[in-house]
Amino acid sequence: MASYPPQGLKPTHEQILKHLRRSNEVAQRAVVLGHHPFGAVLVGPDQETVLLEQCNIDTVNHAESTLARVAATNFTPEFLWGCTLYTAVEPCCMCAGTAYWANIGRIVFGMTEEQLLQATGSHEENPTMSVPSRYVFDHCQKPVDLIGPVPEIAAETVAMQQAFWSSR
Repeated sequence: MASYPPQGLKPTHEQILKHLRRSNEVAQRAVVLGHHPFGAVLVGPDQETVLLEQCNIDTVNHAESTLARVAATNFTPEFLWGCTLYTAVEPCCMCAGTAYWANIGRIVFGMTEEQLLQATGSHEENPTMSVPSRYVFDHCQKPVDLIGPVPEIAAETVAMQQAFWSSR
């Protein structure tokens, strides 16, 4: 396996909560724009500087995958390896793969894809996949640092998701 540079500073628990809550605020912006409630935030290696925010667009332009593509066109792979993508909902396999190919070195999520399925009630607009992001990253050649779920954020995010999907 190739050698990769350090993945930047490890985020503190307070930083994790702050950035995951910000991803939920971005998800609320998605709802205002008429989209599903998912948001992603890219933070620099210092674990403080927010570089990009992205809300969900549609079924093939998820917040995380769109953010990863934009990041890959604006930053070097070496820089992105030290960055962290925060998203309150575990990335699906498409988003995990896109973040991997963009060379983002760390992913932090609040609630699991399984919890999302429970919150959405298997809604036809959000047919979740039973492929945990851990599975995707365990089958990659680069050691992406995956942190999650985060219980304090999971409860908040589940409530937001349930409120949205029950009204659809």
